[in-house]
Amino acid sequence: MKHWRETAEIVDRVIALAEGGRRSALATVIRIEGSSYRRPGAKLLIENDGRTLGSVSGGCLEAEVRAIALRVIETGVPRLLHYDTGADDRMVWGLGLGCNGSVDIFVQPATEPRTLEALREIRVRLARGSAFAVSTIVDGTDAGRSIVAGPLAREARSHVESDGRRTVFIEVLDPPPDLIVCGAGDDSRPLVAYALDAGFAVTVVDHRDAFLTAERFPAAHRLVHLRPDGDADTLAIGARTLVVIKTHSFAHDRDWLRVFLGTRASYIGLLGPRARAEEILRELDAAGDGRVFAPVGLNLGADGPEQIAISIVSELLAAHTRQAPGHLREKGQTIHAF
Repeated sequence: MKHWRETAEIVDRVIALAEGGRRSALATVIRIEGSSYRRPGAKLLIENDGRTLGSVSGGCLEAEVRAIALRVIETGVPRLLHYDTGADDRMVWGLGLGCNGSVDIFVQPATEPRTLEALREIRVRLARGSAFAVSTIVDGTDAGRSIVAGPLAREARSHVESDGRRTVFIEVLDPPPDLIVCGAGDDSRPLVAYALDAGFAVTVVDHRDAFLTAERFPAAHRLVHLRPDGDADTLAIGARTLVVIKTHSFAHDRDWLRVFLGTRASYIGLLGPRARAEEILRELDAAGDGRVFAPVGLNLGADGPEQIAISIVSELLAAHTRQAPGHLREKGQTIHAF
């Protein structure tokens, strides 16, 4: 879900570089097997002066990919890279890696006309906010050529296809899930910041103008001045909407919960002690609604607004990906297996 925002940032940067007469290369993860820090679609932009934006790993491959990308910028010839860890080896091409997995990365010139045309179309599709796909030839005749198409069903996933003559990476870009945070108090600021970094499109809702400002929530998708008895349709709540209610007012929390129970929101988190939450749920006869997480957040031993925000965002991610939270050491599959 981070790919949408990352892609938007990188596309904007590439277009700005091209307009300034500068060159760059784009590295994209196209396939992983076993354990890998990033998933297909993760991107690293390398500018001709060596500066970078984004990532394709946890830091173990970036220096190598950057060096190759600088050569791609000079030659104009794309490269398909493969990094692998053997079953009894801790080295990946002598880089000292030990991830017990493999990753394929496609590096292409980013500021040449053909790629720029596709990137401009991608920017248009990102602005529309609907799922779409980018098919890029990564090996064979015409490597580097991309076709943008859509809209797509949300069930589609990024993957690689090959017919023996060409290998094509089909990247599916799905809009980020919407998160509505009701309550713009000081403790909402780290929650909104962390949720944005995690990839959510965040809307902050409050009825107090002094709290609901761009200075307090600079990167929020929307700031909405609204009370529970207002027009909730302006929030555009759908099946991919998650909600956290934290107004610190019993009456407002209860009234907002009543509003969201009548919508298609997939997750509704309620901040506060268990006894308070149980009383609100009793008043609304909603104790059996499985969408309600009250008290909100995972049990991380959190203390203070920042740690509590981490516990809430962790639960949001688990709910969105439909994963049962737990320690990775107890997971029998590879880290990114569903």
